Amino acid sequence: MERQPAVYILASGKHGTLYIGVTSNLMQRLYQHRTGTLVGFTKRYEVHHLVHFEMFDDMSLAIAREKQLKRWHRDWKINLIERDNPEWRDLAIELGFRSLR
Repeated sequence: MERQPAVYILASGKHGTLYIGVTSNLMQRLYQHRTGTLVGFTKRYEVHHLVHFEMFDDMSLAIAREKQLKRWHRDWKINLIERDNPEWRDLAIELGFRSLR
């Protein structure tokens, strides 16, 4: 999962603040969010739990999906998360990151 376009949703907690992003390297970007090296929204509001991600073969498709998700109503985003992750598990742990608790 080194260099592969991805769209991801981070949350501050279950039904908490959401952040949608796109990256070409999900592991690196998660590390940046979780260690606070990215200054901005996710650091300010402590939005660090990976609750949903989608991998793509093409960055232009990933960017289009990110834009689509950002336009969605909050309820639609929550339904998307809960379809595959009803407990709002921090999926980054399953990718090898330590728990933030």
